Amino acid sequence: MFLNPKKAKFDHLDKRSKEIMLKTIEFFENKGLAKLKEDYHERVWYSDFIEFLKENKIFATLLMPSGYSDNPDARWDTARICDFSEILGFYSIEYWYTWQVTILGLGPIWMGHNEEIKKKTAKLLEEGHIFAFGLSEKEHGADLYSSDMMLKNLGDGKYLANGDKYYIGNANEAAFVSTFAKDADTGDYVFFVADPKHEKYELVKNIVNWQSYVAEYALHDYPVTENEILSTGRDAWDSSLNTINVGKFNLGWGAIGIATHCFYEAITHASSRSLYGKFVTDFLHIQQLFTDAYSRLAAMRLFAARAKDYMRSATLQDRRYLLFNPMVKMKVTTQGEEVINLLWDIIAAKGFEKDMHFEQATQEIRALPKLEGTVHVNMALIIKFMANYFFAPMEYPEIPKRVDAVDDDFLFAQGPTRGLREIKFHDYNIAYNSVDLPNVNIFKSQIKLLKEFLIKARPTKEQEKDIDFLLILGELFTLVVYGQLIIENAKIENVEDNVLEQIFDFMIRDFSKYALQIYSKTSSTQAQMDICMKMIKKPVVNTERFQNIWQNYVKTLNNAYKMND
Repeated sequence: MFLNPKKAKFDHLDKRSKEIMLKTIEFFENKGLAKLKEDYHERVWYSDFIEFLKENKIFATLLMPSGYSDNPDARWDTARICDFSEILGFYSIEYWYTWQVTILGLGPIWMGHNEEIKKKTAKLLEEGHIFAFGLSEKEHGADLYSSDMMLKNLGDGKYLANGDKYYIGNANEAAFVSTFAKDADTGDYVFFVADPKHEKYELVKNIVNWQSYVAEYALHDYPVTENEILSTGRDAWDSSLNTINVGKFNLGWGAIGIATHCFYEAITHASSRSLYGKFVTDFLHIQQLFTDAYSRLAAMRLFAARAKDYMRSATLQDRRYLLFNPMVKMKVTTQGEEVINLLWDIIAAKGFEKDMHFEQATQEIRALPKLEGTVHVNMALIIKFMANYFFAPMEYPEIPKRVDAVDDDFLFAQGPTRGLREIKFHDYNIAYNSVDLPNVNIFKSQIKLLKEFLIKARPTKEQEKDIDFLLILGELFTLVVYGQLIIENAKIENVEDNVLEQIFDFMIRDFSKYALQIYSKTSSTQAQMDICMKMIKKPVVNTERFQNIWQNYVKTLNNAYKMND
């Protein structure tokens, strides 16, 4: 179920895509853990990796819509993008970050209407360049309404850009920086491309103490013509949010990669360490921690892979991906943190050692929930879908597993970003009723109580203004959606019932935790408290199942993978 770089074959991919994945693994294994960590600690810009990408035309193959290339293997294929994101996350989020920011930088270009820029971009990709996304600002973060980057219209299709952008990855070396701004006279939104090599482009500084370059840059009377403008007005606004829809999906796969590498390190270390006459893995509480970490990591992967299917199958008539997508960003990345926390409790001081990958990962995993919109921002988005998800289902054709080698054209034609509350979903009961297992059935009873809560004890007007209250309620809703897609994918991938049951063991406990948090809120009503108490459930105790997972799934990963020194 997990990526093992030394055994992975990527047989679901075509020949060229498989070659890219295997060559990338070879690049990191040849570099070795010692050199990777040395460069990480010394914050060395990874020019060798950029050169590797260039020599192998990796971005030109993976991030080029087929209509702009003569290369028969070039396409924007989310399935293989997920694979590549997972590999880079497995080895280093710094390297992943350059890939991620290039995806964001390309979004407004491929979504825009400027065909000349698209052709130039295709040529630059072929030459091995990277790209950047100039959206956030120092004073306003990602508050697009308050953008201070201004474009002054001089007439005759000429403009001057002035302003500052902050927290912009790749802005030191990008061929183009897709920059979000406002028309200084009309206030209309606009996207244009800026060239970091231009004399009016000031690279102020790297704002992070990190191996990647995350820039503050400023434009001082920077000349712009119609030839550099990508989109204006509502199209520019939609391009910004739709680009984030595309890009933030990769954060979940980065988290999966990080957590997987850490799992291998932790189980191998603990299995060979003896304390008080026992191996660490002989202690029951250690087995519980490892099994929880395994179950959560398996759930992350099952959910993200199924969400990918909906993303690739999306249309203007089927926008369910707009719920599943931010969950990959928000839920999967925070679960990645939880996996690292569980493993760190096991290996303890070992996790601080500078020669371990784990030491690096403990910092990297914290970043992902906080990029491309915080957990709070994404949860606020997710809550908008709750009413229709629970109370207004509609029929859709079943979505198959999507690993076919085709362009995901819709991602660059997602349309307006408004109307989220009108999006409909298929009945989640279809997935849940397809399974008759003890823990899944307990979880179903918790779902029924959540629906009862929403009908009989719905939040008061005051509670609706309490962000903390809504975030906890959103966590309960999120668990229902999480479980649905996990079940769907478990059937597709023929996951053993014992694994599914162990996943729902922690799902029941998480649901109970959030129910208790709502119960404990100072504003909770008696009706809400009564239902919350009913939501608190205990998973079925099944020692045989637990030992099956521990012996046959978890313990067998001891010495399954070790990065080359």
